[in-house]
Amino acid sequence: MGTLGMIGLGRMGGSMAERLRRGGHVVVGFDSSSESGRQVDSLEALVAGLEAPRVVWVMVPAGQPTYDTVDALKLLLAPGDVVVDGGNSRYTDDQRHAIDLAEVGIGFVDAGVSGGVWGLTEGYALMVGGADEQVVRDDSELATSQVASHLERRRAAV
Repeated sequence: MGTLGMIGLGRMGGSMAERLRRGGHVVVGFDSSSESGRQVDSLEALVAGLEAPRVVWVMVPAGQPTYDTVDALKLLLAPGDVVVDGGNSRYTDDQRHAIDLAEVGIGFVDAGVSGGVWGLTEGYALMVGGADEQVVRDDSELATSQVASHLERRRAAV
């Protein structure tokens, strides 16, 4: 299992990072709050702490926070890397992110997350969309996070 970046270590992102660690994954976490238990203090440090090809989960609120984060990652990541948006963004936003990142060879996976306070112990329900090669590549992390052992895969309508 490789190293995974997690951006946004609030209630959901922090619990997801912990669940992934318990499942044997190495997680490098970043959050804008110094009180978050983050491992790095910037997006640049997060990207530098991951081996290529990188997988970076974004667990920040939908809307402008996600736009700002994905835009910053577009400048920091490299072709072959993958961004996973778990912030329950509107599907049209995800389509835009996928197109924007594809322009520079970065993959995008939309992974709507539900699980609330039980997610850490019981797992998270994930609805995953993206190109097959990116979703399958992230399958180990997704399996650790989800409730069931089955992934519902659908091809992103981009």
